[in-house]
Amino acid sequence: MKIASRAWEIFNRSIRDYHRLDDVDQPCRNPYPPDTLDHLLYRKNWIDTVQWHLEDIIRDPDIDPVKALEIKRRIDRSNQERTDTVEYIDSYFLDYFKDVQPRPDAKINTESPAWALDRLSILALKLYHMDEERKRKDLSPQKKAEVEEKYRILTEQYRDLSTAIDELLEEIARGKKYMKVYRQMKMYNDPELNPVLYGKNRR
Repeated sequence: MKIASRAWEIFNRSIRDYHRLDDVDQPCRNPYPPDTLDHLLYRKNWIDTVQWHLEDIIRDPDIDPVKALEIKRRIDRSNQERTDTVEYIDSYFLDYFKDVQPRPDAKINTESPAWALDRLSILALKLYHMDEERKRKDLSPQKKAEVEEKYRILTEQYRDLSTAIDELLEEIARGKKYMKVYRQMKMYNDPELNPVLYGKNRR
């Protein structure tokens, strides 16, 4: 199952679509049919892209503190949505491979396919924005060289990670590895598990 190049194409389409307006408040117009892997991949990267820019905004040293808190809470919600989407993608793969019988010596991977794709999505954003920096005319020669080297390394990471993702899925398909979906079980958003929140409710 070759998925890395397909995911890469979808991630970059999402990034290009976002940057037409470059507005964190613009709606996501997912071009792929619901209930498809492509839809989930596009949604995943759109969340990442919006959050990337929220993270830039909140680092403005002159930002109004009230606005900063608002954005911080929005980033928290985005992180939860990102995690949920990764789990939906893993659920897709779990269903896709449901008829594969793992070999007796099959091993589990250190990360699931969807979390590897999560890294690929972020890598697409890093490459896009590093490429934007490469095009700047005001960089010093030293900074220009640093940016070019970072871009080269990111490109190498893309090749390595893409290969690793496809190899992982191939090994799952052949029963050499198996996967599970571990819910992240985040506690900070749960009013009954976050001591700051449930402590307030007891007062």
